[in-house]
Amino acid sequence: MTVSSRTPRPIDHLVLPVSDLAVARERLTRLGFTVASDARHPFGTENCCVFLADGSYLEPLGIANREECEEAARAGNVFVARDQAFRFRRGIEGFSAIAMASGNAWEDDQRYTAAGLSGGEVLEFSRDMLLPDGTAATGSFRLAFAADLRSPDFFFFASQRILPLPADRASLEAHENGVVSLAEVVLSEQNPTDFQYLVQEAADEREVEAMSFGMSVDTPRGRITVVNDAGLEGFYGIAPVAGGDRGLKGRAVVFRVSDLSGCRRLLSGRGVAFTERDGRLLVPPAPGQGVLFVFGE
Repeated sequence: MTVSSRTPRPIDHLVLPVSDLAVARERLTRLGFTVASDARHPFGTENCCVFLADGSYLEPLGIANREECEEAARAGNVFVARDQAFRFRRGIEGFSAIAMASGNAWEDDQRYTAAGLSGGEVLEFSRDMLLPDGTAATGSFRLAFAADLRSPDFFFFASQRILPLPADRASLEAHENGVVSLAEVVLSEQNPTDFQYLVQEAADEREVEAMSFGMSVDTPRGRITVVNDAGLEGFYGIAPVAGGDRGLKGRAVVFRVSDLSGCRRLLSGRGVAFTERDGRLLVPPAPGQGVLFVFGE
């Protein structure tokens, strides 16, 4: 039997549901990020992205029109349906999905289906974006979804840029806090290896680093780590929730900065609460920032 070759996928972006884009913009700007202009999806959601120099980005996701979202979900739009389910179950802010960069989302969809991990129908859409120089551009995307029914609060998807937005976004990739790249995303689950297969298929990577508190999968752009309650508390100071339900949960985003002392001065000067642990700055969730942000060199 021929075994298909693997092409490890870099992290493309992180989906961060928020209650209000204006609140998210204020919070992220206060943290020292440069935030792009608001952009509208054709199915009722909207975002204000933070682009990083390594090619990844954060997608704070808001609701522009609830009726359009509900109609899209009824019509089978997996992206919107999962967002609505997340907000119903986990609250209106948090970390709900990881998008992996893809050169062919149709092939990814076939791979997910063969593995029993298809999250639903492929989604294609276009959206406009206002660039820093005042001009507008249109981007077109194709998404294929990977999910596990045992994990209703987190999913993965392959994101193929059919018509990429202009690559010249240097002014959006420079951040006052010195963030240069995405280092790691942290998920939690009582027994991390129960979801090893899902993470491996999403990253298209077989190599897994097993640890006493969980597991990690390296991608060409950032690491995906799943930890148990002990790891979550020991490394990030997040206390376990009594009687917490099973399934993957988005817990933290770890950034690499060029100058930690400069980042510390910026956060302190702006009155942002943080703690220091193992040479890193930990900023707890706040309105507009639904999960722990970690800054380190």
